[in-house]
Amino acid sequence: MKIGVPTEIKLAEGRVGLTPEACAELVQQQHRVFIEQGAGLKSGFSDEDYISAGCQIASSAEALYQAAQLIVKVKEPLAGDLKYIRSDHILFCFLHLAANKTLADQLCATGCTAIAFESIENQQQQLPILAAMSQIAGRLAVQIGAHLLHQPSGGSGILLGGVANAARGKVVVLGAGVAGEQAAQLAASVGAEVSVFDIDTAKLDRLQQFAANIQTHYAYASAIAEALTEADLVIGAVLVSGKKAPHVVTEAMVRAMKQQSVIIDIAIDQGGCVETIEPTTYQSPTFIKHGVIHFAVANMPGAVPKTASQVLSSVISRYVIKIADGSALTEQSISNAVNIEAGKLVHPALIEQFKQI
Repeated sequence: MKIGVPTEIKLAEGRVGLTPEACAELVQQQHRVFIEQGAGLKSGFSDEDYISAGCQIASSAEALYQAAQLIVKVKEPLAGDLKYIRSDHILFCFLHLAANKTLADQLCATGCTAIAFESIENQQQQLPILAAMSQIAGRLAVQIGAHLLHQPSGGSGILLGGVANAARGKVVVLGAGVAGEQAAQLAASVGAEVSVFDIDTAKLDRLQQFAANIQTHYAYASAIAEALTEADLVIGAVLVSGKKAPHVVTEAMVRAMKQQSVIIDIAIDQGGCVETIEPTTYQSPTFIKHGVIHFAVANMPGAVPKTASQVLSSVISRYVIKIADGSALTEQSISNAVNIEAGKLVHPALIEQFKQI
């Protein structure tokens, strides 16, 4: 099969869909791999690296899309991508269509087939591709949150981990999945007081054992509201697979938060779990509402493309091979992840979601 890896055009997105090592494996299996010129540069991979792996360099996005049938990219297609997508294309990338019906309609209009990274589920009912990026997003949320709390960044001027004779920062993590777990563990490791909320008691029990400064709680709305009044940093990491994220944090809760505290909503790709949140970019990453700093960049791992691309490529490679070999339909994890097939919306969760719109 002819496989194409375009340059990501989302603002400040430096990741690339496949590393040279992953491409070399595909070439060895007699597939032809096309890389758009410069696609891997921000991740530390030169065109020469891809040529050495047996790839062909496409001089432009148009040439790339014309040459390939299977398109492997990182983020959802934007207008600059959509104009090149054809009915015979198979698109494999993050889509997050539950929060973006417009994009779903646009993809259906192309007649393509679109398989979502975030819909890939393994036999253990885990989401391996989403989890890989959630690990990075969870850790970044703490690093970014700590920086936003600095006074020059507009924050309250608190050192998240504290020191002797000074109070430690208070972090509230909403969701104990992969992103929430990584955020809680890193925040605890630097010395913050961490409160984690979820409805899955098994996940809470596991996190409770990690450190004495992590306290776990069932996600009652009243308990969350009380914790937010004392929080310095709130990290939203709520995921409902295939569906738009519920608003766990209401506007009234945000109004009651401390001035110059910080909210980071990792769930923004799925619409966000904070009622006052709106998507932002790394060019303009924050806004202030009710005196609280909001951060909601929809491609957080794009800030560390070298790390993120290596991790992402290692996780998606086996699925790319299956799709390219034509055996995707026999692989349930892939067939169940098809969001759009030949221009028709087919994913049950999305069909149900859009009925409510």
